[in-house]
Amino acid sequence: MQPVGEKAPRRANHLAPILSSYRKVALGLALVLLAISAIALMALDRPAYVVAPNPTLLLAGVASLLSGVGLLIAGHRSIRRQLAKAAQDTQEIVASVHRDALTGVFTRSYFMQALRDEIFHGSSRSLGYLQLDMDNLKVLNDGAGHGAGDAALVHLAKAIAEVMPGAVIGRLGGDEFGIAVLDCDNRGALKRLGEELLRRLDQPITIAGRPTRLSATIGFSLAPTDASDVDDLIAKADLALYKGKRAGRRQVIAFDPDMLGDERHRRFIERELRAALLMDELELHYQPVVGADMKVRSHEALLRWRHKVRGMIPPAQFIGIAEESDLIDKLGEWVLRRALNDIPTLGTPVAINVSAAQLRRGDFAAKFATMVMDSAIEPGRLIIEITETVPLGAGLVEQGNLETLRSLGFKVAIDDFGAGHASLQYLRGFAFDVIKIDRTYVANIGESRIDAMIVEAICDIARSLEVEVIAEGVETEVQLDLLRRAGCTAFQGYLLGRPGPLKPAKLADAA
Repeated sequence: MQPVGEKAPRRANHLAPILSSYRKVALGLALVLLAISAIALMALDRPAYVVAPNPTLLLAGVASLLSGVGLLIAGHRSIRRQLAKAAQDTQEIVASVHRDALTGVFTRSYFMQALRDEIFHGSSRSLGYLQLDMDNLKVLNDGAGHGAGDAALVHLAKAIAEVMPGAVIGRLGGDEFGIAVLDCDNRGALKRLGEELLRRLDQPITIAGRPTRLSATIGFSLAPTDASDVDDLIAKADLALYKGKRAGRRQVIAFDPDMLGDERHRRFIERELRAALLMDELELHYQPVVGADMKVRSHEALLRWRHKVRGMIPPAQFIGIAEESDLIDKLGEWVLRRALNDIPTLGTPVAINVSAAQLRRGDFAAKFATMVMDSAIEPGRLIIEITETVPLGAGLVEQGNLETLRSLGFKVAIDDFGAGHASLQYLRGFAFDVIKIDRTYVANIGESRIDAMIVEAICDIARSLEVEVIAEGVETEVQLDLLRRAGCTAFQGYLLGRPGPLKPAKLADAA
C-alpha cells in the first residue's frame, strides 16, 4: 500500500520513448491480427462448393501478413536503437556523477574502476598509463590566489583532452592526474604525446591578468608490458614521475626496471636514516669562514652520516630522500640542537643550511625560534643559509618564515648565489645579510674574464646593499688574491680550512 503523503514513483524519462514504441508495435500487431481474422471469417462464410480462391481475399491476407512482419522488424529495430540510446544516456548520467566538479575529468574512484575494467591478470589488451603532476602549483596559488590555481588546472585538463582525444582522464589529487590511453603499446609514441602536452602547456595563457606558462612532470608505464595489475602499473609510473622530479621537473620519463633497484635503495636509505637519528650516528662538521684579515669569523655547519657498515655517506645521497618525507624536519631539528650546543665551544656564529621543504612548513619560524630561545643562544649568532631554489615572493610561506626570523635577529644568507636563474630577483624582493658566491665562479676566476667580471659585479651590488660577500670554494692563493681585489669580504674553502668535527680536546674542555 502506498504510504500517506508519498507520490507514486514515476518512470524514468529516458524509458518513455521505448515504452511508447512498444505500445505502437503491439497496437499495430493487434490490428494486423484483426485484419487476418476478418479475412479468415470471410473465407469461412463462402459456400462449400466454391473451390477457386478469391484473389481479393488472398491478396488481403498476404498484405496483412507482410505488414505484420514488416511491423515486427521495424519495431524491433526501433526498440533496439532506443534501448542502446537509453543505455548510453544512463552511462553518461552515471559518469557525470563521477566527474570532478572543477576540471570535468573523472574522479579518482571512478577512474580507478575504469582502469580495473581494462587491466586485469590475463588480459591481452594494451594500455598506456601516464601519471602527471603539475609543477609549482602551490607557488601559483600562494602568489596569485587559489582562483589562479583553479584556472591552471582547468587549462591543464583541457590541454590533455586536446592532445590525447579519447583518453580516459582522472584527477587523482590536488595537482595529480592519471591518463589512460587505450590500445597503446608503443613507448616512443606515448613519450611523444607527453612531450606534446608539455609544449602545449608552455604556451603562455592569461591567468589572474598576466601571461603565465605552465609545466608538468610525467611518468608513464605500459600494460601488460610493465604490469598486468592496476596498482603495480600506477606504482611504476609513479617511480618514473619521481625520477623526473628529482632530475629537475618538466620531463616525460618512461618506467625502466632499473628504477625498482633505485626505489629499494631509497627505502633502504630512508629506513637506515631513521635508525641513524635514533642511534645518534649523525655528525656535524664545521668549516671556517675567514675575513680579509684571515681571522675566523664564523663556521658553516655541515651534516655528515657515519654509517656503521657503509662508512661516511655524503649528504647528496640522503638529503633529497629526506626531503620527500618527514625526515627533513627531524634532521633540521637535530642539526639546530647540535649546533646550539656547539656554539659556545666554537666561539663564533654558525651558519645552518635550511631546505625549501622546511621553509614550506607554516610553523617553521615559530619552532626554530622556540628552540633557540630555550638554549639561551642569541639569535644573532645563527645564520640561516638558503639556496636560490627556495621560492620567495609576496605572500609565500617561505618568505613569511624568513621575514619572521630576520625580525627576531637571525641573519639570512643566500647560498650558491649565481648558480640559479633568480639571483637578481632575490635581491630585489627580499633583504639578506650575506651573499655567498657560487664556487663555479671562484674556480674559474683566474681563467675566465667573464667570471671575474661577474664576481666584481656581485661585490659592487653587495657594497651598495651593505651586505657581506663570502666566496665559496677557495682552493688556491691566486684565487684568494683575485677575490680579495674584487671586493669579497670573507672567504671559505679548502685553502683556509676543511670541514671537520669539533676536536676532542675542545669537547673535553666543554664537558
